[in-house]
Amino acid sequence: MNRVYVCSCFGVTEQQVKQHVDKGACTPRQIASACKAGTDCGSCVRRIQAILGRGACPRRDLADEGRPVLSELDGFDGLEEAA
Repeated sequence: MNRVYVCSCFGVTEQQVKQHVDKGACTPRQIASACKAGTDCGSCVRRIQAILGRGACPRRDLADEGRPVLSELDGFDGLEEAA
């Protein structure tokens, strides 16, 4: 199996990034949260952005419609309940 590394700092492959995208990651920050790619030297962020730009992102579609993009936000009325 030929592995193409996106992030040398953490040994993250292109296939791993694509798997996170398939699970809903739409931004480099979401990829970083999932596997740390892009959080050390940062040289892989452009490559991650290129991978993210290749596919459809359901969350981006929701954001374009003005709807919440994170399931935790569905039905959230505001901060007044936290006080």
